[in-house]
Amino acid sequence: MTIKKLALVTCVALSVLSPLSARAAEGGHLPKLSWSFEGFAGTYDRPSLQRGFKVYREVCAACHSMDKVYYRDLTALGYNEEQIKAVAGEYTFIDGPNDEGDMFERSGRPSDPFKAPYANREQAMYANNGAYPPDMSLLVKARHGGANYIYGILTGYGHAPEGHEVPEGKHWNAIMPGHIIAMAPPLQDGQITYDDNAPQTVDQYAKDVATFLTWASEPHMEERKRIGITAFLFLLVFTGVMYTVKKKLWAKLH
Repeated sequence: MTIKKLALVTCVALSVLSPLSARAAEGGHLPKLSWSFEGFAGTYDRPSLQRGFKVYREVCAACHSMDKVYYRDLTALGYNEEQIKAVAGEYTFIDGPNDEGDMFERSGRPSDPFKAPYANREQAMYANNGAYPPDMSLLVKARHGGANYIYGILTGYGHAPEGHEVPEGKHWNAIMPGHIIAMAPPLQDGQITYDDNAPQTVDQYAKDVATFLTWASEPHMEERKRIGITAFLFLLVFTGVMYTVKKKLWAKLH
C-alpha cells in the first residue's frame, strides 16, 4: 500500500471513529427546566434559595467547598444579621497568630468564607477514593447547561443498561459524560426537612440546590438586569428625543 493510500485510509477511519468516540464521551440529553432567574427580567426565588442553601449545608458541604462565598453574602437570600451570625458560629476556623505567636481556633464570623470540608486537595482526594470534589462556588458557570446540568446530574442516577459495566466504587448516571460518576447518589426522598410546604423529594432538592448554586455563581445577576433594563429604557427615550430634535432641525432647512 502506498503512503498516499495509507493516509487516505487513516483519514477515513478517523472521520468515522471520531464521532463515535465523541458520542461515547457525551452524557445524556440535559433536562430543560423553567427557572425563575431566566430571561431579561428573571429574578431569584428567595424561598428556593434558602432551601437550596439548606441542601448544600446538610449534604453537599460534606465534600464540596464554596470558598468564594462568604457568610455575610447570605443577606441576599433573606437572612438577617443575627441569623447569619448563628450560621457562621456553627463552624470553627484556625486563626492567628496571637500575641504569643500561636495559631488558635475561633468561631466563625460573617466575614469568613464558607468553611471547607477538607484542609487541602490531597486530603479531599484521599477521602474520596482519589476523586477530587470540585469547589461549587462557580460550578454552574463551569458546566455546560448550568442549572440544568446540576439538576440532571443529581436526578440522573440509576441502574446501568444491559451490557454496560460499572467499575467498583463508581455509579451509573444518565447525564454524566461517559455515564460513570465517582460520587454516590447524594439525595433521597425525605432526607432533608424543609421548614415550608415544599415537597421533600429528590426532584425538589435538586431544583433548589441548583438555584442556590446559580446564585452563588452570579450573585449580582438581578442588579445587572435592573441596570440593563434601566439603560435600555433610557436609550429608548433618548432615541425618541433625538428623533424629535432631528425632525425640527431639518424642518427649518426645508
